[in-house]
Amino acid sequence: MRIAIIGAGNVGGTLGTGWARRGHEVIFGVRDASDPKLKELLSRAGGKARAAGVKEAAAAAEVVALTVPWPAAQDALRSAGDLRGKILLDCTNPLKPDLSGLTVGYTASGGEQVAGWAPGARVVKIFNTTGFPNMANPEYPEGRSMMLYCGDDPAAKKVAAQLATDLGFEPYDVGSLAEARLLEPFALVWIHLAVLQKMGTQFAFRLMRR
Repeated sequence: MRIAIIGAGNVGGTLGTGWARRGHEVIFGVRDASDPKLKELLSRAGGKARAAGVKEAAAAAEVVALTVPWPAAQDALRSAGDLRGKILLDCTNPLKPDLSGLTVGYTASGGEQVAGWAPGARVVKIFNTTGFPNMANPEYPEGRSMMLYCGDDPAAKKVAAQLATDLGFEPYDVGSLAEARLLEPFALVWIHLAVLQKMGTQFAFRLMRR
C-alpha cells in the first residue's frame, strides 16, 4: 500500500519506518525533502521509503497519515492539497502546551476538526492513544497492546485496522468519528502517566476479556 506520512518526527518516523519494513511503499511528506536529518530516517526504513514535498507525497498515496503537532495540523493539511477520497489517518491530539489538557473537546474533537479541514477525506482517528515507543514495539509479555480507532467510513477503518495489525497492535473499533471525543482525552491518561507522573514510556494499555 502507498502511504504518505505528513511529518517525520517521532510518531511519523516510527510509523513510516515500521510500515516500510513490512513492505508498504512509504513517502514522507516534508517541507524540505533534502534535509540531512531525513537520511538516517530513510536508512532505518531499509530503503523502502523516500521523502518528497507534502503535496507530492499526498498525491501519490492511497493513505495519508497526519502526524504533525496539533498547532501545525491545519497548515499541513492545506499544504497536502485535495485529499478527497483518500484515507486520512489522524494521529494527532489537540494538546495544551503544558500537556495539562486539550484545546478541543467535550462537544467536538480534533478528529472532527481534521475532517473539516480536509473535506472529502475518509478520516480515521488512530495512533493517538499511546507513545511512539509502543508504535515501534507494541508487544509485551502479557500480549499485544491495543490500538483504539474510530471513523465514519467502514472501508477506511478496515484499512486502518490492518495497518495497526501490521505493526503488531490489537485494534479495536470504537465507533463513529465523533468518538474521537473519547479517544483524545483517553490519550491524556497515557501522557500523564508517562510524562507528568514520570513512569516513562515502556508501558501500554491492553483490553482483556473474561
